[in-house]
Amino acid sequence: MTPDNAAASVDRFTAADPLYRRRKAIDRAMTAVMFAAAGATVVPLALILFYLFRNGLGAINLDLFLLDPSAPGRGGGGVRSALVGSAIMVGLGTAIGTPVAIGCGVFLAEFGRNRAGTVLRFLVDVLAGIPSITVGLFVYGLIVLPARQFTAFAGAVALAIILIPILARITEEMMLLVPRSLREAAYALGAPHWMTVLRIVLPTAMPGIMTGLMLALARIAGEAAPLMFTALGNQFLSTDLFHAMDALPLRIFYFATGPYENWHQQAWAMSLVLVLFILGVSLLARTIVGSKVTVRQ
Repeated sequence: MTPDNAAASVDRFTAADPLYRRRKAIDRAMTAVMFAAAGATVVPLALILFYLFRNGLGAINLDLFLLDPSAPGRGGGGVRSALVGSAIMVGLGTAIGTPVAIGCGVFLAEFGRNRAGTVLRFLVDVLAGIPSITVGLFVYGLIVLPARQFTAFAGAVALAIILIPILARITEEMMLLVPRSLREAAYALGAPHWMTVLRIVLPTAMPGIMTGLMLALARIAGEAAPLMFTALGNQFLSTDLFHAMDALPLRIFYFATGPYENWHQQAWAMSLVLVLFILGVSLLARTIVGSKVTVRQ
């Protein structure tokens, strides 16, 4: 029997085998289930974007970004105060939380292979799972009640607390991905441990850390619950960190639950702007990851 005839005989036997046919049918069924699950994951996002564009695109204009909210019952106006307030509080929260998170992640990666590191890692995971509204209530009791004043600073602290565990764990993972050979090369040249971490390991892991920062930034930019207990909101433009300040998620909530149609339209428009911002930040994070992979190759 020639090799071709033998191969054809094996193929016919395999195709006629009941076990083979059953495995093939199960494989196709499971593949279809996975495709269906993937489609079910994408469908909600597609529907959200569809409704946002349909209801919010028509309300986006220059006045929305340049004017403060109008008086209740009057048309027009914008959400300048919310945009500025969100930028201030998210920026300050990022400035407060980023050094703490990166420092915690470096400690876990470089010195956390012991019982203290295990406990700290567990506490960071617990902090990441605490509801954001609980964080807002905590900061309300810690800062707002003693000061007897809702402040943008309290809102920024609440956002920083939400950011810290996310960025800390990502920093740890990125530090652990740095090859051990780079550390050993630095040690061979006489560099101490702290200098190796700061001058070799941390810069190598920085693209991944920046990706984590972008993702954490997208997370805190859409938080409304903690700001209700801390920044409260302000219908007028304010840059004072120690007074109430408006924010985009807060203004969306107030307008969406208000009785006026123009408020509802602006709420849709603000939601679209916020989602586009989050999509842009996510794309930037993916770009950073892609550039990191290209450099390594």
